[in-house]
Amino acid sequence: MSSWDQLLKGKVAVVTGASRGLGRADALALAEAGADVVITDILIESDESSAQAAKQYGPLAQVMQSTKVVYAEKTAEEIRQMGRRSFAIKMDVTDRDQVREVFARVKEEFGRIDILINNAGTLDHVSQIENQRDDLWERDLRVNLTGTYNCTKAVWPYMKEQGWGRIINMSSIVGIQGGFGQASYATTKGGILSFTKSMALEGARYGITVNAIVPGIINTEAFKMGNKQMNERMIQRTAFRRPGDPEDVANAIVFLCSDKAKYITGIGLPVCGGIDLFTF
Repeated sequence: MSSWDQLLKGKVAVVTGASRGLGRADALALAEAGADVVITDILIESDESSAQAAKQYGPLAQVMQSTKVVYAEKTAEEIRQMGRRSFAIKMDVTDRDQVREVFARVKEEFGRIDILINNAGTLDHVSQIENQRDDLWERDLRVNLTGTYNCTKAVWPYMKEQGWGRIINMSSIVGIQGGFGQASYATTKGGILSFTKSMALEGARYGITVNAIVPGIINTEAFKMGNKQMNERMIQRTAFRRPGDPEDVANAIVFLCSDKAKYITGIGLPVCGGIDLFTF
């Protein structure tokens, strides 16, 4: 049992895009800190329509679905084994009606919603501007930016009513520095930082803090599937000369969700191993 095991006792968290990678690590860390956690994703192991959902959202989702790198229900079961409440549910963050229905169900079954981790996102659109696909540009805006807006708007009344809430939005170092061939991704992740600051201002009077995490190179399943030569170039740009672990991001999130961070709001916290520093 870690020293963090009671930090979030009695809290209820919703994590989007939690079937793998950062979302899965975030969900497990929140549960280890005492929270009940609802896992949401477009991909759920037992959902017979997962292949269709994956096709709708691009090649990375298709690879994850076809290779069975989907652990939504598995993660929920692991959380229940910790003695917390949890379930996995399909949710498309671009579908406003579905988002509202899921949050209403969580509120009804758990009695409250204290924490929202806006983690769902796309990152497989890599092309220089003349080759950027218009449909993928629109997809990235819908999922990464508007999806964060949809979930925040849906949970806001519950947090406002109870006078307490923690919202963590997932940005990226690319949202600060830009990314060659990543116009759509960088634009959405930069927008998330501005959205975070605006929501922090609105939430402060209601006891709601809103912060963003700015990850660098993190050793997720998606990163491992990337071009090895390009991955090594990015690793060599970090001060530590290694990628971070998903747990590095998750631990920062647990802190920001706890009362130990009650006077922190509107920040973009880099968890990036010094990739934002001048290294040589």
